[in-house]
Amino acid sequence: MSRIYHEGQRKLQREFDTMRLADRLEQVTCRTRITPEDRAFIESRDMFFLATADAAGRPNCSYKGGDPGFVRVIDETTIAFPNYDGNGMFLSFGNATVNPHVGLLFIDFESPKRLRLNGEAALVRADPSYQAKEAQFTVRVTVRELFPNCPRYIHKYQLVERAAHVPRAGVETPVPAWKRFEWAHDVLPAGDRAGDDES
Repeated sequence: MSRIYHEGQRKLQREFDTMRLADRLEQVTCRTRITPEDRAFIESRDMFFLATADAAGRPNCSYKGGDPGFVRVIDETTIAFPNYDGNGMFLSFGNATVNPHVGLLFIDFESPKRLRLNGEAALVRADPSYQAKEAQFTVRVTVRELFPNCPRYIHKYQLVERAAHVPRAGVETPVPAWKRFEWAHDVLPAGDRAGDDES
């Protein structure tokens, strides 16, 4: 009896004769607790992809970036990461407030290696275990399952430069250029630094 496959997946597994393989992969790679190796990998990443869906099941996929360690493993079943200032649309985390099921994909483009983590997200306004500079709130994800994926189709990339807009201790975060555009200037949130920034 599978814990992770539904009938849509089973139908394709039967069609392509991969059910035995899929069951074995679930057996040997899928887990519900974060191992020390998983923790080291997750906390070394400077980005991940986040999949969410709204209450009607319509999906959204987004990129989340920061310095290595911006995603923290709180315990064997929980990770946390900050939500930094964005464009104010709240597509991902608006979805998470009406449908907490999320999927995260962590990738190392140099090794290569990847790890999927599926679970339930909750927005925490004042997280006692994790405060990050300029975070609007913390997102905690409770693990449902996590597992590595075959890396054979990962193209090899190397980091050239980390984004200057990631909030860092002791450094003033630059204002993104789009906030100075004429179409944006008069609709910025109250107190947004870009509203008074003439540089």
